[in-house]
Amino acid sequence: MEGIGFKANDTFIGKGEINQYNEKIKSAYERLETDAYTGWVDYPVNYDEEVMQNIIETAKKIQDQCEVFIVIGIGGSYIGARACIEMLSHSFYNILDAKERKMPQIFFAGHNISGTYHKELLDLVKDKDISICVISKSGTTTEPSMAFSIFKEQLEKKYGNNASDRIYAITDKEKGILRKEADEKEYTSFIVPDDIGGRYSVLSPVGLLPIAVAGIDIEDMLEGARKAYHQYLNEDLSNPCCQYAIMRNILYKEGKIIEVFEAYEPKLQYFMEWLKQLFGESEGKEGKGIYPTSLQMSTDLHSMGQFLQDGNQCFFETVLNVVQPQNDLMISDGDNKFKGRSMNEVNDKAVEGVRLAHVEDNIPNIRIDIPSLTPYYFGQLVYFFEKVCALSGYLMDVFPFDQPGVEKYKEKMRQLLR
Repeated sequence: MEGIGFKANDTFIGKGEINQYNEKIKSAYERLETDAYTGWVDYPVNYDEEVMQNIIETAKKIQDQCEVFIVIGIGGSYIGARACIEMLSHSFYNILDAKERKMPQIFFAGHNISGTYHKELLDLVKDKDISICVISKSGTTTEPSMAFSIFKEQLEKKYGNNASDRIYAITDKEKGILRKEADEKEYTSFIVPDDIGGRYSVLSPVGLLPIAVAGIDIEDMLEGARKAYHQYLNEDLSNPCCQYAIMRNILYKEGKIIEVFEAYEPKLQYFMEWLKQLFGESEGKEGKGIYPTSLQMSTDLHSMGQFLQDGNQCFFETVLNVVQPQNDLMISDGDNKFKGRSMNEVNDKAVEGVRLAHVEDNIPNIRIDIPSLTPYYFGQLVYFFEKVCALSGYLMDVFPFDQPGVEKYKEKMRQLLR
């Protein structure tokens, strides 16, 4: 099968500029072999087959036991799974007829502190059979901890002593209050790998269990990631991961401090949210970093298109382009320029038209071609961006696997609560 395509307008970065990074990129690759929190690098080729089969069997059990599956987590503990489910499922998955959907409805909780959101979710599911999955390495993170307490209470009222059979925990192997509770109450549980940080964890049990419950083929997904592992193994400048990481750093030094991720397929909305966390948390430290943001095209062309074309040129664009969308519709009536064309054909012209207009005004433009939206290509895409992000962070001289700045607001919040 073909892989993810990487293209860049070569008028804004010369080959000579990229070649100057040859030694730096090799050093970055060496760090991937020795640094902490790099377990994701070879996970697609070293994961435990027994754990994988356990996840698949547990997902089938959940599908049989409930109408609604609630995933509780925040940040990397939930956003990768949500990105996958929204990318690969029906656009209106949760409101499809149950017979057509075949799988439980899947809702997310614990990713905000809104009493309104959680009360309305409780109201929505109170008369349905529910199972929940709480994802937290420590068990003390504010948002999921609160949500878990709320939904656990609901399950205990409804199912009594059988509630524990409907609670699934993904947490630390040995320590933390969630691990202690999971062991005491005999929840089915899976381990958050010690050497994989949250935003790099979507291809581990953290993401795989919720994704499998949605009926998505996680073995095919890991096969795609395994393909990417081998495809992006070389550390020379022919590697697209190296090229992209280097281009980001060159543009950053030229004052392009914002990367605008753009997708013309709504199914990619939450994937771009995952990208924002991946790059923002990995690079944004020590006063450095490219600010990641996203636009949903062509919708946002009618609000942000003017700024992109004529505004402050402090950004570059990275377009996520789906080569072969899953479905299409023909236009049989209406404006003559559309009659007899398909919606995807018109969408393709929008992608190319915007690119031509922006390149004409010297706006750097990178394009990632995704052959189609399948589990296989999702696995490839995740691995591609994880490697790009890690290499790019090293080139900026930051450690891409911690998030020290997050602790400051948490401590201020704890002080206020006390």
